Amino acid sequence: MRTETRLVLGSALMLFLELALIRWLGANVVHLSYFTNFVLLGSFLGIGIGFLISRRSWSVFPATPILLALLVVVVRTWPVSIDRAGDDVIFFTALETTGPPAWLMLPIIFLAVAAVLAGPAEVVGRCFAELPPLTSYRWDLVGSLIGILGFTALAWFWAPSWVWGTVVALGLVLLMADRWRAVTAAAGVVIVATLVVESAAAGVSWSPYYKVTTTQKHDAEYGDRTAIAVNGIPHQTMSSAAWKLDRASEIYRTPYERRIDSPLRNVLVVGAGSGSDVAIALAKGAQHVDAVDIDPRILEIGVQGNPDEPYQDPRVTRHVDDGRAFLERTDERYDLILFALPDSLALVSGASQIRLESFLFTREALDAARDRLTDEGVFAMYNYYREDWLVARLAGTATAAFGHSPCIDLFGESTAVLTVARDEANQDCGPAALTATGPEPADDNAPFLYYQGGLLPSVYLWALAGIIVVSLLLVRAFGGPFREMRPYADLFCMGAAFLLLETKNIATFANLFGTTWIVNAMVFGGVLLVVLAAVETTRRFRTPPLRVVFALIAVSLAIAWAVPASALLGLPFWPRLGVAVLLGFVPVFLANIAFAKRFADSDSSQAAFGINLLGAIVGGCLEYSALLTGYRNLLLVVGVLYLAAFLLKPAERRLAA
Repeated sequence: MRTETRLVLGSALMLFLELALIRWLGANVVHLSYFTNFVLLGSFLGIGIGFLISRRSWSVFPATPILLALLVVVVRTWPVSIDRAGDDVIFFTALETTGPPAWLMLPIIFLAVAAVLAGPAEVVGRCFAELPPLTSYRWDLVGSLIGILGFTALAWFWAPSWVWGTVVALGLVLLMADRWRAVTAAAGVVIVATLVVESAAAGVSWSPYYKVTTTQKHDAEYGDRTAIAVNGIPHQTMSSAAWKLDRASEIYRTPYERRIDSPLRNVLVVGAGSGSDVAIALAKGAQHVDAVDIDPRILEIGVQGNPDEPYQDPRVTRHVDDGRAFLERTDERYDLILFALPDSLALVSGASQIRLESFLFTREALDAARDRLTDEGVFAMYNYYREDWLVARLAGTATAAFGHSPCIDLFGESTAVLTVARDEANQDCGPAALTATGPEPADDNAPFLYYQGGLLPSVYLWALAGIIVVSLLLVRAFGGPFREMRPYADLFCMGAAFLLLETKNIATFANLFGTTWIVNAMVFGGVLLVVLAAVETTRRFRTPPLRVVFALIAVSLAIAWAVPASALLGLPFWPRLGVAVLLGFVPVFLANIAFAKRFADSDSSQAAFGINLLGAIVGGCLEYSALLTGYRNLLLVVGVLYLAAFLLKPAERRLAA
């Protein structure tokens, strides 16, 4: 196999496997979907270590299929949950787990992922040694694009986990040396067979976000109910509107009781899910309902099995979309807007604290909801909020957006309904109305609704400290003395800065266009294309000296910081996209011009690339500082890191060429 072909295949496998592990481990280790950034950090460590190992005469790649098979079998055979205790950050779960604490389990998972990714990275690193630095980097990017496009295509078709496993197993067999190919094939059979058993289990299916499990229950009076769990956590119950109103909870009827008696011509349900809230709206007289949910599989479950068949009703229009994106885009006006338990159990990939619904509960989102109401319109949200301070924060957010206090109905243990009319005269709070004060409202710059504030939560501090210590020990073991890596200190800083820059772009595009998986995939793919364009520019054209490139990076970051995402929300789609691409990707392009020039001059492309990736681990840890600074101010941290890279770079020799 030609070196270029092997490099492309190895890079594609590496990125595909990284994405598959993020999805699969999050689906099978209970509560890990709240911490998938740690799987990403483990991938960076493994890839960096693999590049360092590629300079050695011995190899870890033959162990990769065995390690992967062992990981898959252990996770499936001995289910693990991450215990989530404490109230500094709220995690939605209906499970009382007693598993290992997060600060212990997260480093263990981090190490397991690193061990698996080191092998494919070693293959790619050895190819780097055989090609000129920028040529190898170009083919690495091409392979990475193929990997992300492949996984995106499978997500589009809701492919189950055994399909991902089959792709990975075939890639390992193709890359493995002949003497190890039989063992690799056997391990691949174990991986695929285990995943087939998983996906063939009763009630199991896959959406682009979750592993979805349905369980049937029967009620003698109200008929069948379906319990829906995602990633091993109970998520919602699909049942008749009558059961919800009579037996489930008072939250479902309260929004209708708090509005004055006026026609329900048009209703919007965000978090429509399997359709019960939609069926209730129809039962209450809605003439038309827009039902919005981000997960197409859960909507499909509602179409197939909801006993009231709300999605078959001609008065209902289904929308597979992010709720915030729908609010920003629609021109409709509604008599009632419901945020009907829209709590996700997963993070946006590549962003440590953005959940699928994070931008739905910011001050700006409730402003958008207010603007979509008719003059008599009412907005309501309800959920089991877990903590009183969260109810108070949401009440404060509604007050700030609408200019008057909402009705707050509590039903024990922080289960609450908040109802607020566009005109205060059109809400009837009754004698039991409450008031509440709490933390400041979340906003689009810091959409951390479930973080109370103050210092970083201890669960993150302990886990990140463990990850950094383990990373240092492994880098020292496989990379040699740190003083030998001193010539690449600037590339280390560039890796940390680039990870933060990518995170900021993910947050910005999620805010502007929705937190859907396809938007996220397009951001990742767009970043890779821009990086590839920077490499090709450096290869084919004379570029300015590094000092000029770094100055341009500083200017582009300053402009991106000066234009907040909120300034773009009012623009039509295409102008908004164009400005967002310029603000987000021009710094990425310039940063990678600097990296490509520096990388081309490195004495060892393997060490240089590996250390750059290890810098990304530090960037991933620094990403948690967004809880304190907000995403916009991450650009200041990026600027400081690129300044450090400029100061640490070796004297320019042929870099100005």
